[in-house]
Amino acid sequence: MQPIKAFLVLVGAIILPLTPAAAQIEIKFGHVGEPGSLFEMSAQEFAKRANAKLGDKAKVVVYGSSQLGGDSELMKKLKLGTVDLALPSTVMSSYVPGFGVFEMPYLVKDRAHMARIRDQIVVPILVPEAEKAGYHVIGVWENGFRHITNNKRPIVKPADLQGIKLRVPQGVWRVKMFQAYGANPTPLGFSEVFVALQTGAMDGQENPLAQIYSGHFQEVQKYLSLTGHVYTPAYVVAGASWSRLPAEVRTILADTAKEMQPVVYAMAAELDRTLLEKIKASQGIAVNEADKDAFIKASKPIYDEFSREVPEGRMLIDKALALGSAS
Repeated sequence: MQPIKAFLVLVGAIILPLTPAAAQIEIKFGHVGEPGSLFEMSAQEFAKRANAKLGDKAKVVVYGSSQLGGDSELMKKLKLGTVDLALPSTVMSSYVPGFGVFEMPYLVKDRAHMARIRDQIVVPILVPEAEKAGYHVIGVWENGFRHITNNKRPIVKPADLQGIKLRVPQGVWRVKMFQAYGANPTPLGFSEVFVALQTGAMDGQENPLAQIYSGHFQEVQKYLSLTGHVYTPAYVVAGASWSRLPAEVRTILADTAKEMQPVVYAMAAELDRTLLEKIKASQGIAVNEADKDAFIKASKPIYDEFSREVPEGRMLIDKALALGSAS
């Protein structure tokens, strides 16, 4: 029997090293932001902080610039479990109607107001609705206050948008809003916007300064109008793969996403300050202030329609507006 035992030991010595060690879990985090955007800065800082806590348990890997798809594709991949985390913004209203409250013009006054809305509306009311739709929201970050760029004319009042072909993100209420203002809005993926502006397929677009600058839109647009018409949050969202992650990994990811909320607001405020100056210094683009009172007046039909069409729409609007007067 000794020769047989020796043979088995030898075989074991050969086979065991060939058994691969357990592979580290990769957390795929996809978003549409370009290098230098708030999305990219936020996602990379989140990954840095989360990975320091995760050690060898898992690793967050960020895929920006629509590498894993545009917003709608990322939402589908979350449901399939082929993407673990994504950072949708406007598109959330297409999957969970209540998130359309953030499509209401001039609803959010500032970031302190948004923090109150986050804690008293998004987390207790909208997050459970997203859960029912198969999306697990673990953090509320920012896309930003949106402004209009175009190649036709400065936009001071809604009438100035008459007939302008305007790219908008994928969300029904943004389309309705700009139709009410007289524009000709068309939803288009963010990765396609620069070429659409460059070729004239679109006259203009609307985005936060961080997306405008990182997308190089100032290079192919003549006018930047500071309308500040909508503040768009961004949401750190998990999908089907969330429940398959170890509990400790889920806790670290969720805690870090929340830890990042005030960090993202600070990043966004700083970008607003610095990027406006950079855009103003750009050759070929003129910057103007808009008549916000005129836009607010023209926005009433959108509020009324949202109140009629979305369950609890009026409650969401009234509660959000009331939080704007809090100290």
